Amino acid sequence: MRLVKKLIIFDLDGTLAESKSKMDPEMSRLVCELLMKKDVAVISGGAYKQFQNQFLESLSCPQDKLVRLHLFPTCSTTYYKFSEGAWECVYKEFLSEGERAKITSALNVALPLGGYVKPDKIFGDLIEDRETQISFSALGQLAPGELKKVWDPNHSKRLKIKKFLDSLLPNFEIRIGGATTIDITRKGIDKAHGIRQMEKLLGFSKNEMLFIGDAIFPGGNDYPVKEIGIDCIAVGGPQQTKVEIRRIISEK
Repeated sequence: MRLVKKLIIFDLDGTLAESKSKMDPEMSRLVCELLMKKDVAVISGGAYKQFQNQFLESLSCPQDKLVRLHLFPTCSTTYYKFSEGAWECVYKEFLSEGERAKITSALNVALPLGGYVKPDKIFGDLIEDRETQISFSALGQLAPGELKKVWDPNHSKRLKIKKFLDSLLPNFEIRIGGATTIDITRKGIDKAHGIRQMEKLLGFSKNEMLFIGDAIFPGGNDYPVKEIGIDCIAVGGPQQTKVEIRRIISEK
């Protein structure tokens, strides 16, 4: 007998919304409808501010359903839940000042070794300190989606950079996320860590969870979820995610 999934977990960038773009109205309606039936978690390399801009500002849903929604920004180094009409930070696992400096220094060494050439025009920060995570975005954090999609569609550019980062930062996790991003956290802090936090804090077993994401490949920041034994569905973007949500909603 197939075990019914009680917690549906989503990546954000490239899954619920296009890279660094707002979730569209149709996705908002589907997520709200899903919350009528299931608990939902969103886990991403993006910071909480990105969750607000991309996801929460576009989500139109009754507050009584938001108690079933759980947000895990920066690869689960932070957790927010909805309580008494507002989003409350439950925990935040800060990197030390020394750790953040070490990661930034390693990026400055690894990027040219990995063949990265800074474009003539960048959009926002190339290296962003998210306090619990350091993130590199090849075209800048605010680059237009159409430019991001063509920069590294098969991940080869970032995987080359990652090889150098792996040797320079053996005590950290280095993962590819989004369309142009590399996320770096403390060792053991990845989306598998997020799954363990969900087990502990939300009370769901791994068999009761289903993960949907666009980076479920070796080196991708969704891959640790698969490695820890969660049932996963790989999608190529928000339109495929909508198909999966409709399927889940229609299940009896």
